[in-house]
Amino acid sequence: MFLPSTLQEVRQRGWDCLDVILVNGDAYIDSPFSGTAVIGRVLEAAGFRVGIISQPDLTSDDICRLGEPRLFWGVSGGCVDSMVANYTASKRRRQQDDHTPGGINTRRPDRAVIVYANLIRAKFKKTCPIVLGGIEASLRRIAHYDWWSNSVRRSILLDAKADYLLYGMAERSVVELAIALRDSQDTRQIRGLCYASNAKPETYLALLAYEEVAGNAPVQKRNFTEMFRLFYANSDAITAQGLAQQHGSRWLIQNPPQPPLSQAELDQVHSLDYQHSVHPFDKQRGNVRALETIAFSITSHRGCYGECNFCAIAVHQGRTVTWRSRQSIVTEVQRLAERPDFKGRIQDVGGPTANMYGIECQKKLSKGSCSDRRCLFPKICKNLPVDHSEQMALLEELRSLKGIKKVVVSSGIRYDLILADQKNCLKYLRQVVRHHVSGQMKAAPEHCQPQVLSCMGKPEMDGLLRFRDLFNQMSNKENLPQFLTYYMIAAHPGCKQEDMEALRSFCLRELKLLPKQVQIFTPSPSTWSTVMYWTGENPFTGQPCFVERDARRREQQKELFLVKDKKMKKR
Repeated sequence: MFLPSTLQEVRQRGWDCLDVILVNGDAYIDSPFSGTAVIGRVLEAAGFRVGIISQPDLTSDDICRLGEPRLFWGVSGGCVDSMVANYTASKRRRQQDDHTPGGINTRRPDRAVIVYANLIRAKFKKTCPIVLGGIEASLRRIAHYDWWSNSVRRSILLDAKADYLLYGMAERSVVELAIALRDSQDTRQIRGLCYASNAKPETYLALLAYEEVAGNAPVQKRNFTEMFRLFYANSDAITAQGLAQQHGSRWLIQNPPQPPLSQAELDQVHSLDYQHSVHPFDKQRGNVRALETIAFSITSHRGCYGECNFCAIAVHQGRTVTWRSRQSIVTEVQRLAERPDFKGRIQDVGGPTANMYGIECQKKLSKGSCSDRRCLFPKICKNLPVDHSEQMALLEELRSLKGIKKVVVSSGIRYDLILADQKNCLKYLRQVVRHHVSGQMKAAPEHCQPQVLSCMGKPEMDGLLRFRDLFNQMSNKENLPQFLTYYMIAAHPGCKQEDMEALRSFCLRELKLLPKQVQIFTPSPSTWSTVMYWTGENPFTGQPCFVERDARRREQQKELFLVKDKKMKKR
């Protein structure tokens, strides 16, 4: 049974009102891949009555269709920041939206979190608390550079005039908040929660004020870098202190993050009663293309210690990898196999990086992430016990289950992790090549030029070429016509036109192809690469960093990979 999305469904459950109403920028897909569905199911399991309003019509009373909740409104922009969802890397409006019924991008407003919060207040003048969550709120929780307005914006909590913001994955935080509101308890001690205050808690660290980081002057940009450095350094649950940032006369207060869920807690989240389908209220408007990718896919773990500078996963999910038990994943696959529309194929088993399953640093788990080094860059830390045994055992068991014809690992992999596995490198890769590739396997070198890779926080190319050779040799030996597909980034800070020309030559010379998966860098909130883009400096060296800001020249960097012959088109 779906969570209610209509008043009729509320009545069918025998409820006179809801405790929580979640407002979401995506269609309601009841799946563990949908953050809104997960939060709704977790609250339901804790005994709360929850409803979901997806993509409310802004021109009518659609936001009122479930009435007013007793405890709080939960507001999310969806699985992707609404500005990223609505605009390309060239700032052109996207015509298609995989998370909207019918696929036409007409229902998600720009800055959806702010719009939905304003919509609620317009219809319900003195309503219960408005709580922001999801990736848009999480990554915009402090002062942040906004590429679409080319300015530093205030915390989204203050711009939305909401009561609370829950950052990160938030399953534990949202239940604690719901209980506190139900029982009239103090909410301001909940980890993973942000709120506005007239004063800074005495023991909290003060970030540089919004006014000190918001301008275009060199000193303000240097301040922005230092602000983000302190913010990032306090993102680990074990070592983080509370943070506060002044915006005018008010303070944005960020409590320390919640610890990652335990394996038992993560298993419980994935055992809830998801329907793995689109709610009928949304489905009547058309098909939701995103469901094609996730309907028969499995999340095996969360978190990522790759810490690529252009990626915000470390800030949102955290740098600690937590994986589900093998039995939990097996049970979910068995449930999927019982569905009448299942064709025997699990489309993906993975996470932010598929082969981090079962691999984590024990020192990090007990003492927190290191402040002076990264797990994988520039080299893999010797304290990281790289051993793919856990994932190998998982995949072996999954492909032996009744009704399973194929289990694909289609999430991205870290080839440097595979090569660092002294015990199982060849054995693991052989197993994946033989059983878990569907024609192509993703690898994401992103670039080849050392200075660009350094700005990205990515390893250099010797590992890629060695991995490529092993993959091709094993595929040929198994007589399997499969290949690697490479993901590249154009116009990243540090990357000039000649660097993309060098990347093009490298691909033709070494990879014997021009990758089709080339994207233009988008400076999304709360990443180190976005800090570089805004400030024009490498925050790790303090040296100037070239940034291509001209829209046409950014596009030209990508267009090099659209030219098939050896002669470049004249521009």
